[in-house]
Amino acid sequence: MESEIQCAEIEVPHHIALPERQTMPLVFASPHSGNRYPEDFVAASQLDRLTLRRSEDCFVDELFADAPAFGAPLIRALFPRAYVDPNREPFELDPSMFEDALPAYVNTRSPRVASGLGTIARVVASGAEIYRSKLSFAEALERIRQYYWPYHHALRNLIEATKQRFGYCILVDCHSMPSVGGPMDRDPGLARVDFVLGDCHGTACAPAVMETAVRALEQADYNVTRNTPYSGGFVTRHYGRPAERVHALQIEINRTLYMNEDEIRRGTDLPQLRQRIGGLIHALGAIDEARLAA
Repeated sequence: MESEIQCAEIEVPHHIALPERQTMPLVFASPHSGNRYPEDFVAASQLDRLTLRRSEDCFVDELFADAPAFGAPLIRALFPRAYVDPNREPFELDPSMFEDALPAYVNTRSPRVASGLGTIARVVASGAEIYRSKLSFAEALERIRQYYWPYHHALRNLIEATKQRFGYCILVDCHSMPSVGGPMDRDPGLARVDFVLGDCHGTACAPAVMETAVRALEQADYNVTRNTPYSGGFVTRHYGRPAERVHALQIEINRTLYMNEDEIRRGTDLPQLRQRIGGLIHALGAIDEARLAA
């Protein structure tokens, strides 16, 4: 079954699909589609495997898999978000999860930590506690060193190489969202639109990037909102610096468009959505650089 966890040692933290020749100033990233679960992590969890997987952005990497054919690289994490989350600061940690005291440099008071969804998550998307017992800080540090930092090093290299080649870069951070807001969300119990686009309320990218994405999706008959309930996570905030010619846009896709949320399996509409996302990729790659001037 597709909902089964892949229990395997994570030999490499991420995979990069490169085009034969990069012809677009775009970089696509899927930080939450990883589904390789270390066996010791699964054993340490008190949750069943299906519940663990509900924190994944399942199949999002497949939806954007045509990016290299259009001329843009795609990086995807292979490790699961529930294990370590690359869309957080490197050290957003909940002290209640750990048996020892945390160093002073750890951010223990962010809204993400308060909700249990820090760099090392305490809960899954439903709010269920992940672990049977407390962790050591050394274990968290090892995960961050082995998986978090290499992912960001690779992502940063893709951005810099794109910027060097074209003079600027547009980073598209790709995510999915449950069709209805959950207990940990800002919109509990509310049905969601097809796409939510986040640019950190206009600070992470030039207006042309947001406007182009909205137009392309609406022309494909999708309902789109901006910055509500998701305005952009750490990746969007951290890398989106229009004054330095790096623009970042977060995309959240309603899971009912392409998958069965309950059973975690691909839906029959996935190929069609993938094709339409190809239209979005083309539109973003065709933005006139003059429209990106800060």
